[in-house]
Amino acid sequence: MRKFVRIPAACRVFLLLSFFVAALNAQTVTLKVIETTDVHGAIFPYDFINDKPAPGSLAQVAAFVKQERSKHQEVLLLDAGDILQGQPVVYYYNFERPLTRHLYSRVMNDLGYEAATVGNHDIEAGHLVYDKFRGELNFPWLAANAVRTADGKPYFKPYVIIKKAGIKIAVMGMITPAIPSWLPPQIWEGMQFEDMIETARKWLPVIRKKEKPDLVFGLFHSGVDANYGGANAETPRNENASQLVAARVPGFDIVFVGHDHHGWNFNVPGPRGGNVMILGASSDARDVAVATILLTYDRKKKTWQKEMTGERVSMAGIRPDPDFLVRYQAQFDTVKQYVSRRIGRFTQTVSTRDAMFGNSAFVDLVHRIQLQLTGADISVSAPLSRNATIAAGPVYVRDMFKLYKYENLLYTMNLTGAEILGFLEYSYANWFNQMTGPQDHLLNFRLGDDGQPVRSASSGFYQLATPSYNFDSMGGITYTVDVSQPPGKRVKIESLSSGQPFEPDKTYKVAINSYRGNGGGGHLTVGAGIAKEALADRIVTATERDLRYFLMKWIERERVVTPRALGNWQVVPADWWQAGKARDFQLLYESVAKQASKTEGVKSGN
Repeated sequence: MRKFVRIPAACRVFLLLSFFVAALNAQTVTLKVIETTDVHGAIFPYDFINDKPAPGSLAQVAAFVKQERSKHQEVLLLDAGDILQGQPVVYYYNFERPLTRHLYSRVMNDLGYEAATVGNHDIEAGHLVYDKFRGELNFPWLAANAVRTADGKPYFKPYVIIKKAGIKIAVMGMITPAIPSWLPPQIWEGMQFEDMIETARKWLPVIRKKEKPDLVFGLFHSGVDANYGGANAETPRNENASQLVAARVPGFDIVFVGHDHHGWNFNVPGPRGGNVMILGASSDARDVAVATILLTYDRKKKTWQKEMTGERVSMAGIRPDPDFLVRYQAQFDTVKQYVSRRIGRFTQTVSTRDAMFGNSAFVDLVHRIQLQLTGADISVSAPLSRNATIAAGPVYVRDMFKLYKYENLLYTMNLTGAEILGFLEYSYANWFNQMTGPQDHLLNFRLGDDGQPVRSASSGFYQLATPSYNFDSMGGITYTVDVSQPPGKRVKIESLSSGQPFEPDKTYKVAINSYRGNGGGGHLTVGAGIAKEALADRIVTATERDLRYFLMKWIERERVVTPRALGNWQVVPADWWQAGKARDFQLLYESVAKQASKTEGVKSGN
């Protein structure tokens, strides 16, 4: 027979208290932070532009978030901006149905986002769109460095405090401050955009002192490469200052990033010791960035000890949430019907693949329309996408998003002949390599230490030194580009396309998009040598709606369009150009080239 030892009541109380204290001291919480960024309207697992399934979508993110919330952990869902531009679904609710509740705000509320940051393409939609959108959200839209010009206070909320299982989390948002270099002033009227480092130095002490958070996250619509576009770490209002903030401003645990579509997961040393995690998804909801934080409470020190890991999770293998698809089926059908409306017919196929290497029917169609719309002497345009094709035959609304990717306005500006020449020299210096013979590259690739073109770690494609949306050509003038010459001495303008003389001292009316007209890319400021503050005085007219809308209306009026290369500019020496073009096409479009080669092999019986 067992004998039980009776424990005195006082001892039992002491033991219970000891167990309770030990439990408190050992309290742990797992926090999963999920970030989307640069989704660009990818709500559905369907590409409305190319009429095919899409590799990523918020429908898949919804399934992933639902899965994570079912686990024994706390989940925080964040977004780092650029949601209101890209897929036609957001264009439709921005501009075709502006008075209805925006589909994207409904989706974000339903998914349970708890904070988001404003992106430059969200501002691009205009005050009527983003002011209304902000009011529809159930959570704060952040941008501490977007301040009102009237009183210097933040136009959007600077930060938010979120509590999870007793843990106090501060999320501070910032937007890339380069917006005035890209967007028309009326779009961001009433705001100015401050330097991100200075803004973080202003707000972090306030947050730390006032809120006493356990965790501090940066949620930045800004990239990592501070040297992008010729800038450097000391450039004021640096476009991509996320890593600079993490390394120079004490107080952040994690900086979530976006804007550059790259995708990041690494640590940098903080300014006062320890590491700051830099973490960000890529774009189009193809993946999400996930931080897993194990927090253990130290009751003696009254602080949470943190162990953090980061990863990027692909959405490719995740099935869309069926409840999500059912809930928004009607909206999906409406937008699909919208983009499927026939607006005209092209008699031949056009592709930006041709536009990457010289004069092309694709870009020249835009020149042709811009000249007719504005009555300008000269037109400026570029291939906005590296690999867009509109097939011969019926043309639909969806094709307009291939013809023109962004919601730019159309300006006419006054430029002198000398400024036009400087503009073109700048464009072709970025676009073409200086060739010493037909064995050299035609395009200006980003080169590695071995002097060879390098691939992007995220996309696998060979990288150009400058994005193709900066490869501006001009219609309305006749000229040559000599790639055997050094940058700055390549372009020879022979005449206007009408045959009239081109004069350096004469002022010409130029049709140009608002991104370029406001200084984007540096063509007007660096190339043409016009002071940034003087650009507004050069603007003669500006459209109220985006250029894509007017391109679409022009095609509707014409009904049948024959796209053709104007042939107004040529690359010389011609044999060098042909050889370089053939070589670089293989690099840029190797999968296309391999498929074409395979098809030819089948046709020839090999």
